[in-house]
Amino acid sequence: MNDLTIAPELAPLHTALVGKDVDALRACLADDVIFRPPTYWKDWEGPEIALTILGHVMELFEDFHYKRIWNDHPNYALEFKCKVGDLDAEGVDLITLDADGKVSEFTVVMRPIKTVEALRQHMLERFQKAAVVG
Repeated sequence: MNDLTIAPELAPLHTALVGKDVDALRACLADDVIFRPPTYWKDWEGPEIALTILGHVMELFEDFHYKRIWNDHPNYALEFKCKVGDLDAEGVDLITLDADGKVSEFTVVMRPIKTVEALRQHMLERFQKAAVVG
């Protein structure tokens, strides 16, 4: 595990994501949060759908850890590494905090395409089963 310097306003989010704690994550999200995953070209609005998506992602990502963090308050970039099944991935969480310190925008970019496609397939299966995506 890397020793990262986490800005105090980002610490609850970082702890929730690394700890895969959906309840703690809910407390970090603004009521009007916009979530943009790497698997769809769509903005998902609201904390409930963001939590649904991120909850599944937390279950699918293995060996998830942050490598570096860039701070330009209220904007942050958190570089991560993980596995999806036996495929390696690198990515960046782009986070914007609102005036209350809650996440108002959460965009995830990820590579390589093979891993993103595998993630997309896993997520599609889960969402169809849960009737979240038609």
